[in-house]
Amino acid sequence: MSLVELIAQADERGLAASGLACLDRCVPLLGGDDLVLRPLWASLADGSDWSEGLEKARGSLGTGEATGEGIGKGGGEGTGENADEAEMLARRMLAAAPASQEAAGIRLWADACSVASLQIHRLLDPAEDRAPSVDSRREGGTEGMSPLVAAELRRQVTVLELLAGHGAAGLRRALDISTEGRRVLRAVVSRRARGLG
Repeated sequence: MSLVELIAQADERGLAASGLACLDRCVPLLGGDDLVLRPLWASLADGSDWSEGLEKARGSLGTGEATGEGIGKGGGEGTGENADEAEMLARRMLAAAPASQEAAGIRLWADACSVASLQIHRLLDPAEDRAPSVDSRREGGTEGMSPLVAAELRRQVTVLELLAGHGAAGLRRALDISTEGRRVLRAVVSRRARGLG
């Protein structure tokens, strides 16, 4: 099943976890520590309101509120050269997060986070991804996929499958997958910084 199909079939908890996991993996671009989004994961686990934790995260990371419009628009032209665009996409993901996990916009947010996170990995990957955009990757096309994009696509699919198959019990493993992806992206960002220094 393609990533697009998994998102279309996901329930609200799965969508919230999917969007949060994408955002969590991109925290290194925002200068945040590894625990900054942990309260949001806890809210997902116990079903509590995450709005307070969301506002604290925005305050910690210097991101205010915004609409979700455009957060997944990366243009598909990334060649690994534009770290500024990658950071902008990560900031928009956080800014556009709905205040309620049950909000009508949670599916739109999760879908946009999926696109944005794949685009971020595409922008930061030193290897070229030969698809014209990340949309084809989300629809199941894998030919000529760059390593960072391929790994991020696998993580997104796995998180959605975990939540679909195990509900709240899948959150622990989803968090582990997100933590692994965050370490990978942090290493990529660190290597780029050393290369530019």
